[in-house]
Amino acid sequence: MMSVIGKRVKGIVDRPAGSVHPRHPDIVYPINYGYVEGVLAGDGAEQDVYVLGTKDVLKTFEGTVIAVYHRFHDVEDKWIVSLDLSVEYTDEEILEAIYFQEQYFDGELQKVDI
Repeated sequence: MMSVIGKRVKGIVDRPAGSVHPRHPDIVYPINYGYVEGVLAGDGAEQDVYVLGTKDVLKTFEGTVIAVYHRFHDVEDKWIVSLDLSVEYTDEEILEAIYFQEQYFDGELQKVDI
């Protein structure tokens, strides 16, 4: 799991910033959320990612995995991708950015310097 940190990935944004969760209308995505093409996660679907670095609505992304949010009672971890490595995010900034959805799960942020 930690081996993905520092990897460049690209994918599709299927829940752009400002969109509403398809099954939970009270959850609005303040950041772009999508998946990495061709990488399957523990749930059998493509790997989900939170995309940091812009509030603009994206259709696709290319960036670097800077952290992993490990959910304790789920089959899939969430990757945190930065569009621009010149911007550094603290653990607190990452956790705040993903709180809108991760508040419903027990987990921990895993991050190493890249």
